Amino acid sequence: MPDRYHIHTAPTPGQFRRVGKYGNVDWREDCSRCSNCVKLRCCFDAYKKENAYNYDAKAPVEPLNDCKACLSCVQGCTKGLLSLSINPEFLDMGNEYWTPDIIINTWNQADAGRIPVSGAGYRGPFCGPGFDSIWTDMSEIVRPTRDGIHGREYISTAVDIGYKPLRLSFSPEGKLLDDETHLVETQLPLLLDVPTCGPTNQPLAMARAAAAKELKTLAVVRAENAGAIPVEHHLVVVPILNRADLDTCDWLIKQVSMVELEDGPELVEMVRIVRTLKPHVVVAVRMALGPNAADEVMARTKQGLRVFHLVADPNGREVGAASPRHIKDALREIHGRLVVEGLRDEVTLIISGGIALAEHMAKAIICGADLVGVDTPLRISLGCTVCGGMRNGRGPEAGQELVSLGRCSVGIRPHQVTYAAQRMINLMGAWHSQLIEVLGAMGIREVRRLRGETGRAIFMEDMEREAFGDLIRT
Repeated sequence: MPDRYHIHTAPTPGQFRRVGKYGNVDWREDCSRCSNCVKLRCCFDAYKKENAYNYDAKAPVEPLNDCKACLSCVQGCTKGLLSLSINPEFLDMGNEYWTPDIIINTWNQADAGRIPVSGAGYRGPFCGPGFDSIWTDMSEIVRPTRDGIHGREYISTAVDIGYKPLRLSFSPEGKLLDDETHLVETQLPLLLDVPTCGPTNQPLAMARAAAAKELKTLAVVRAENAGAIPVEHHLVVVPILNRADLDTCDWLIKQVSMVELEDGPELVEMVRIVRTLKPHVVVAVRMALGPNAADEVMARTKQGLRVFHLVADPNGREVGAASPRHIKDALREIHGRLVVEGLRDEVTLIISGGIALAEHMAKAIICGADLVGVDTPLRISLGCTVCGGMRNGRGPEAGQELVSLGRCSVGIRPHQVTYAAQRMINLMGAWHSQLIEVLGAMGIREVRRLRGETGRAIFMEDMEREAFGDLIRT
């Protein structure tokens, strides 16, 4: 792979104690003292790393954070004294969407940028809410696939953000007329977005900007945190601005390539001010993904806006809906409306919220997104266990509370910016490799071609409707 498109990962161990999935139950009273304990022969040194040789009667379940569940110790014990159980601390992490397995896999990918591998293959789920109900088409896996990871055939993951006309017009003198091209290219179909829950301090914004520069993509930051970011990173910074920010951030607008304006009644006037300060800056509208998002996008499109950043809740559901849909369903509706109106190639759709795995990125693009915003996985890569405000629905204030108490893992300090940036780079590097694997298995050489390609996926809802439609109607 050309160095330009290569993501430089590096081993970066986490700064907090790991939580393993498995624990060991050791019934020591029947031990034969064979002096050949299977704990000593663990090929992963799980017992040595956790110092789990000592028996504590008050805590019979010893955590084994490096256990790979090979069961060699359970099967090899001559007296059958060992057994594996699920670690209670593992079960206490996350919620119904951000499961403990997702958290553990995110930590592992952030350690060194390696793709998670399951020895028995993908175990599901193959149905359920959200992205789990989408099966991707891997038809090319039956023949030699394209391999963009090892350099035998390059697979592009670059996307364009902004408006580009469908045709060019020239004057009789050969001068380009109506030059309204406002584009910025990213080498990954993702942005490093602001977390919807938890702290958003300046060091965290600086880490996202540093990671975005290495990844050749963009980092979304709050206006109040943009001033702390070094000038050399300003080209990859996307500030979120409201009407009040425009009076104080004119210097920032002149240095960045893209801005996000919060949706509201003054949006058109805000766009005019930004265009006056920097005519060719890419202007995106940041709006909540609500039940009327499709109508709102169409209305803003008629006003001349072409880039929309739709933000769902952390679990990937609509905001403010009585029966919230998942982002995949909302995206299909918005994408379909734009196609019907003949505007799809003129509009860029960015979706944030609920993007938990690399496969979610590919599935969101299939449903109609041009690229995704990654938020919560970045926090998890720094050691977050999805606790506090996210689990209880209390919002950013709860996260700030945890930071002040010294218990929030994502409340990084200024001297930890490089460490945090490398963890993010490692995670996105692993996602990039997985995306390339998916594209290669589909026989697609460019991620742009995946947008809206619902024929490359099977939707569980469609299968149920086709199989049981008559029963449902009756």
